[in-house]
Amino acid sequence: MNYFSYHTHTTFCDGKSSAEELVLRAIELGLSAIGFSSHAPLAQNEPWSMPLYRLKEYKEEIEALKQKYQSQIQIYLSLEIDYIPQLTKPFDMLSKELGLDYTIGSVHLVKAKSASEFWFLDGPDTNYVHGIEVLFDGDVQKAVSAYYNQVIEMIETQNPDIIGHIDKVKMNNKGRFFSEQDKWYVDLLDRTIKVVKHSGCIVEVNTRGIYKNKSDSFFPDAYFLQACKQNGIPVTISSDAHHADELVSGFEEAKTLLKEIGFEYVRVFSGGTWLDQAL
Repeated sequence: MNYFSYHTHTTFCDGKSSAEELVLRAIELGLSAIGFSSHAPLAQNEPWSMPLYRLKEYKEEIEALKQKYQSQIQIYLSLEIDYIPQLTKPFDMLSKELGLDYTIGSVHLVKAKSASEFWFLDGPDTNYVHGIEVLFDGDVQKAVSAYYNQVIEMIETQNPDIIGHIDKVKMNNKGRFFSEQDKWYVDLLDRTIKVVKHSGCIVEVNTRGIYKNKSDSFFPDAYFLQACKQNGIPVTISSDAHHADELVSGFEEAKTLLKEIGFEYVRVFSGGTWLDQAL
């Protein structure tokens, strides 16, 4: 399998490496392609997202790198776009304005009681606990259901090329608030899988939780991936790299799991379209 890395973050958002540093490391590793997917700007100017004023500079830098290294590696322009109902810009509008090669759709901020209150799934553990206890009145089922409902709405209304870390809501749970075997949780997964099946979206196998020791399983886990195989849902592998040394971290482990489940192919981007590549 030719390696690639489509989900990466640079110093334009919360990444630790510059775009060119990532390109040079990708070439050194022999990658066939690298895609840049910095966190798209948000109205509330989250510290981990790209400031709006840098969006033009971001596009120009990636386009310049495409030209500079065109003989050595395929380089793609993308964004990881957060979806918040009634607040974020339509994905297709942003994609057209910027000339994106593809889009990654994710949910990091779950809409809570008001337009200004969000459950932040990442960052310090206190954010996660606060969200459940304060924003959702201690009702973890209500909180987790809100997350999956928002993911489902994103898929149905925005139809991103790739769905980012689709079950990331489990990351900071660590078995404290709910079990992933609880019937209500499995029902949410099954409902989400049905929506993905009819969307044409690609599910990424996000390895970051594993190699950063934040999760015991990939995003999504084996249950979800087995359902993807059974329902003919395409997958790709992403490291969600925030540093040049993370570009293909966890890829071998993800490849092994996918083969064990029965996958023969992963989706890759080439020539402006998504194709199947043998594992």
